[in-house]
Amino acid sequence: MCEYLHHNHPVQTFSHMPTLAGRAYRCQCGNPVFFRNSKCLACGTPLGYDTSLAALIPLMPRQIADTWTPYQAEPDAAPGQTYTRCANLTTPATCNWLVPFVDGQTSQTLCQACRLNRTIPDLNDVAHPDNGVLWGRIELAKRRLFSSLLALGLPVASLTEDPVRGISFDLLRSADGGAPVVTGHKAGLITLNLQEADDAVREAVRHAMREPYRTLLGHFRHEIGHYFWDRLVRGTDWMQGFHALFGDETLDYAACLQKNYLQGPPDHWWLRYVSAYASSHPWEDWAECWAHYLHMRDTIDTAVSLGLTTESAHLEFTAFTLDALYQPDHPDAQVFLDFLNDWTRLTTLLNEMSRSMGQPDFYPFVLPHEVVAKLHFIHLLVTSGSWLEPDAGVFEQVQGQQQNAI
Repeated sequence: MCEYLHHNHPVQTFSHMPTLAGRAYRCQCGNPVFFRNSKCLACGTPLGYDTSLAALIPLMPRQIADTWTPYQAEPDAAPGQTYTRCANLTTPATCNWLVPFVDGQTSQTLCQACRLNRTIPDLNDVAHPDNGVLWGRIELAKRRLFSSLLALGLPVASLTEDPVRGISFDLLRSADGGAPVVTGHKAGLITLNLQEADDAVREAVRHAMREPYRTLLGHFRHEIGHYFWDRLVRGTDWMQGFHALFGDETLDYAACLQKNYLQGPPDHWWLRYVSAYASSHPWEDWAECWAHYLHMRDTIDTAVSLGLTTESAHLEFTAFTLDALYQPDHPDAQVFLDFLNDWTRLTTLLNEMSRSMGQPDFYPFVLPHEVVAKLHFIHLLVTSGSWLEPDAGVFEQVQGQQQNAI
């Protein structure tokens, strides 16, 4: 890895889980740069995100027009990988991801994240001139999601590239005066309501739904959870554990959601579920827990990469013990337990920091023991690599069953 990707950090408390994408980057000039940047604001050096390195890197041009290579301080040094910039760099998506340029050519103009879009908003809609701004916010959240999924080694391909097991996105705007677009997942296709990127609209919906948390990134993490249930759990040996923890997914999905909307969650739902919505159906319980697992991995990853430590903080909390896990005798159970308790320390600290600014809690959730077991189950699945085995199970597309609203 290139020298500019490394820099020293303070002593770290959060050292129990392998680092994923990381979130601390520096330009060749030494100044810090950030995940969304396409240019260093200090020196003007072009920047791009390389998914194979899980890093934002400074770039220098190659001899071939519109191609780039990692910045080299020594002019005579051998060049590294050659890239082109994602074609969406110059659109409202402002995508800063890189596309490999191999053997003097590239077969793609869009990066791995942008190729997942099947439908994008109409950028020439004069009645909705904010379409571009809203789309840009959505794409930033989507890139954040997929940087983590790729770093975890999870399978990512579009429905065009893999019509049976792929994933794609329809980013749609509700017609004026018409029925709202329903955010959801069905057979590898995720639909997202463009107006969720409007802060006022999203906050109004959050308040009406009595949700403690509603963000674009949260939507993506939840809906991708539905996809990965189909992709990694359905029809595999993981089904037994899923049934033991989450329940019977063959319950009438539409009827369960309707009951949830009309009657609300069951009494004392917080003793078994991470959110009220998770109690509506086993599929939703899974998707909510999957989203929280990604919240935890990415946030701890950010804390590690920025050198954040809580070891000097005076925090009052009750640590989880091994008996809370799905498989307390697993060889790596202690690693996950340490990670879980790191998360508890970190969110306790950040919640207090948020309150000191008069803001809502950073993490407005409580993790009961039953949810901890579910999170451990997801962790074991994600780290198992079971999808790499040719006979790990048959991926079945869901026809007409799942249209999961948040």
